[in-house]
Amino acid sequence: MFHTFFALKNFLRVFFMIKMKDIKFMKIAIELSKRGYGTVNPNPLVGAVIVKNGEIIGEGYHECYGGHHAETNAINNSNKSVKGATIYVTMEPCNHYGKTPPCTEMLIKEQFSRIVIGMEDPNTIVNGKGTEKLRQAGILVETGIMEDEIKSINEVYIKYITTKQPFCTMKTAMTLDGKISTCTGNSKWISNEKSRKWMHELRHCYSGIMVGVNTIIKDDPELTDRSNYEIKKHPVRIVVDSNGRTPLKAKILNTSYAKTIIAITKNADSKFIKSVNKKGAKVIICPEKNKKVDLSYLIHELGKQSIDSILLEGGSTLNFSAIKEGIVDKVFSFIAPKLIGGDTSKTPVGGSGFDSIKNAISLIIKNIKRFDQDILVEAYIVKK
Repeated sequence: MFHTFFALKNFLRVFFMIKMKDIKFMKIAIELSKRGYGTVNPNPLVGAVIVKNGEIIGEGYHECYGGHHAETNAINNSNKSVKGATIYVTMEPCNHYGKTPPCTEMLIKEQFSRIVIGMEDPNTIVNGKGTEKLRQAGILVETGIMEDEIKSINEVYIKYITTKQPFCTMKTAMTLDGKISTCTGNSKWISNEKSRKWMHELRHCYSGIMVGVNTIIKDDPELTDRSNYEIKKHPVRIVVDSNGRTPLKAKILNTSYAKTIIAITKNADSKFIKSVNKKGAKVIICPEKNKKVDLSYLIHELGKQSIDSILLEGGSTLNFSAIKEGIVDKVFSFIAPKLIGGDTSKTPVGGSGFDSIKNAISLIIKNIKRFDQDILVEAYIVKK
């Protein structure tokens, strides 16, 4: 009995030591994967670490859409032979031909002895097939290491690959009394400089940025990536403009380095459509819903164009319509230590509003951060 007890105790000690090492190396792979923010869409963020005799001999991540996968980059960056090594990869290796050959074939060819996978790929082309192929080749495969963390950073990919609809995040900046502008419409600047810098970093991570036509008319923004990331990939500018009121002199129609989509209804003039097309922008004619663009239809159309994520920087009216239509998944809300007041001062979510508390949209707060005196609340919409 004592021999059995000590044998079990020793087994558990070794088991937990291995798991702690697995977590240590998977954390490194996760941090590597984050370097692909804004450049791999609509692919997932993936990182890989190769370990041999307890030493990291290679690292890599998926750097850009259409480029080498994380596993290939890690092998190419290795300073020793990877034969008999363990590779930690945040997502299940692919087992099909796409823009690159299957990663499973390469891993088998390189004779890895063990593969530790963070999460299985929800893509039906891959899901479970990659791990099965590796196991059939006699490689020890383990899955589910730090799975929740990896799912969190790949929330955009998971929604898009399973629904073909973009992941939509609503971003707002308001005062402590819940205002986004004064009674005269002045709103610059509610949030501080550090908050605004972070907002541009957020833009870098999304494929599209959506506003209403009133924002274009009032502010004439460029809606571009002005982050400090080395690789710039400007989001597609999407303007919800039911009646075709976007000024032809607007910056979004006169900057060629970023694409623009104008979403209209049949009420827009045909001359407007021709003029916008001449400017190089794309027009999507949407059905009407309450005399406005049907946002559910628009979101499906954007998904067809490989736009996997949208940052909604709309005004209060568009924000309410988007929430009411159920297209918003997440909210980033900055709260600045200012008081504006005013019965006519706008709030982040306007429109007609909901008629009772029981119909209100509920959120789950995930995180709260400070940017000097500004507070950022990160929350998820509770889907009904």
